[in-house]
Amino acid sequence: MTPEIRISIAQQTLTLWSGSRCTGTWPVSTALKGAGNQFGSNQTPLGQHRIRACIGAGAPLGAVFVGRRPTGEIHSRELAQRYPHRDWILTRILWLCGEEKGVNRGGNVDSQRRYIYIHGTPDTEPMGVPLSHGCVRMRNQDVTVLFDLVGPGTRVRIEP
Repeated sequence: MTPEIRISIAQQTLTLWSGSRCTGTWPVSTALKGAGNQFGSNQTPLGQHRIRACIGAGAPLGAVFVGRRPTGEIHSRELAQRYPHRDWILTRILWLCGEEKGVNRGGNVDSQRRYIYIHGTPDTEPMGVPLSHGCVRMRNQDVTVLFDLVGPGTRVRIEP
């Protein structure tokens, strides 16, 4: 059975389903500015998506990505102090693509062109609290587990 991801902004959770069976639930952090699909809004887009690409297979926990490419750095307190304004994308990236034309696909609502990901974040960042710039943040350990259970084409539903 093909897995499906459901993300609840209200509950700040990501749940993996296989048919009608829940196979895992993890806390997440969605956008500080709430839900919204507009380019430049820094909000988490709603609606039906799918995973376009899975990036970072085999990378160590805390591996830093910029522009979807590993920098060779591993996140640390010292690195965070050196780059205090960096939006840390760590460990794994699940790049989302909207499926609903005019809602999260095409024009100025395109989730893929907004670079909306499910990705790892520093362990110092709280989960269950909306703080991201639009992406769905997960603990590094959790995103590695999820990464190994899904693949390109996996459906992702983001709900208010």
